[in-house]
Amino acid sequence: MSADADAGRVPATLEQVAARAGVSRSTVSRVVNGGERVSPEALEAVRRAIAELNYVPNRAARSLASRLTHVIALVVPEDTTRFFGDPFFAAIVTGISNRLSRSDHMLNLIIASDDPGDKATTFLAGGNVDGALVVSHHTSDTYIDRISASVPVVFGGRPARERVDDYFVDVDNVAGGRVATEYLLSRGHRRIGTITGPPDMPAGVDRLTGFRDALAEAGIEAGPVVDGDFTSVGGAAAMRRIIESVDRGEAEWPDALFVASDLMARGALEVLATAGRRVPDDIAIIGFDDSPVATSVAPALTTIRQPSLEQGEAMAEILLARLAGQSPPRVTILPADLVVRDSA
Repeated sequence: MSADADAGRVPATLEQVAARAGVSRSTVSRVVNGGERVSPEALEAVRRAIAELNYVPNRAARSLASRLTHVIALVVPEDTTRFFGDPFFAAIVTGISNRLSRSDHMLNLIIASDDPGDKATTFLAGGNVDGALVVSHHTSDTYIDRISASVPVVFGGRPARERVDDYFVDVDNVAGGRVATEYLLSRGHRRIGTITGPPDMPAGVDRLTGFRDALAEAGIEAGPVVDGDFTSVGGAAAMRRIIESVDRGEAEWPDALFVASDLMARGALEVLATAGRRVPDDIAIIGFDDSPVATSVAPALTTIRQPSLEQGEAMAEILLARLAGQSPPRVTILPADLVVRDSA
């Protein structure tokens, strides 16, 4: 067939695909829209018919009819340095993408540490997306409230200002902080400090709560408590502050530290090495995340595994269910498990 004839050919319809595949129109529609209630035989027949007829779904027409864009936004209220430097975000995005690959939705990434002009808010509220996933939010991110009022939202982590109708998928950060501290106690450590996440982030608050609870139940006073901002640079700065407080006689040298992220633990390890302190002989270190960072440092980190990939998948699953008019659970809590290596 000539190029001109091919250009003038009338596109195949959904009905023609159904007739070629020997299935119903609704079955073809489920396949095209990423539905999963299709037998393997029917799925193969529809895909073969689509290929043979060169069928292209009319997304624009479907969007007009359903008022759906088939786009989901991932909103990250952080700067680009933190987003691209923290393995947590890579795992979350992978999990979200895994689930969306089995649907008809595309992912739109919005990185915005703040939104003073409401640019992101206006875009999301303007009918450009069907819903949003929000991760790594702070109490200062007030524009997130306006996004929640305009489109369906599922949060990754407990919302900074939780409302009764919020949907979120969180890791059991309190239990993770508790397990980490109990492990250090079980190893005989009694002068235990912590490098925490930011106090304006629920994950930082919850991990600190677990740490304090475990020490309180053991009747032991907490050692140094210093904010490390969930970054490697912040962890290094926090470790230096702890050393300086010991040098000034303001605190005892801790024999163990619960560091509330692997990135912060990496920064702390670098400072300890420079100071001539051996890990775990002089001080035990336990992190949180079980990210690739945990096995890239020396000694390899004992840490709390945060199932970030599974968290991303669950977030996308719940948002898709909401968009389909279903009633998924409002709160999903994933376990945080101890992974023992060399640092503690």
